[in-house]
Amino acid sequence: MTNIRAVIFDLGGVVVGSPLHAIAAYERELGLPGDAVNRVVVASGSDGAWSRLERGEIALDAFYPAFEADCTAAGFMLDAREMMRRIALATEPRPVMLEAIRRLRTARLRVAALTNNWIAEDEGTRLLAPLFDVFVESAVVGMRKPDPRVFEHTCVALGVPPAATAFLDDIGLNLKAARALGMTTIKVEEPEAALDALGAVIGLALR
Repeated sequence: MTNIRAVIFDLGGVVVGSPLHAIAAYERELGLPGDAVNRVVVASGSDGAWSRLERGEIALDAFYPAFEADCTAAGFMLDAREMMRRIALATEPRPVMLEAIRRLRTARLRVAALTNNWIAEDEGTRLLAPLFDVFVESAVVGMRKPDPRVFEHTCVALGVPPAATAFLDDIGLNLKAARALGMTTIKVEEPEAALDALGAVIGLALR
């Protein structure tokens, strides 16, 4: 019998389409090296525009020039407003994931979303909140993955310890942080394969 009593889903790249794909396509159009944007996010660290946006410390209007400055410091230029527009278009819900969430809740497992996001004028992925028992947004709680505190916050909200939780994400650093807390982690590259792996762990067909 599995000891998993709750499942935590990342949103972008897991429940909805990947923003990383939209960013990669934009990088190619601009002739930038692959992963250029991610390198800026990592290099600028917790004080960078991207991290501050996802902790809810700055709004999008302030983010655009700040992130463009971070990119300029890294040796290239882009239109941050255009990049974010493309990200928004890419994040359509994946039906196979929505069905899996429904099956998990029908089986009485607790289900949460844990997303690094930002405050936007449109509802965006917040429209998915009713599908989950718990909905944790970095821009609301002021913490972002891979900070261990945001995983602990989510587990407390679920009423389940990390060791009884499975976590799905598409980013290795986030998975590593969750695993260090004792969570069962599944990397999402292909949604169907990830759901099969989760189903095998909990003993439930999810598609």
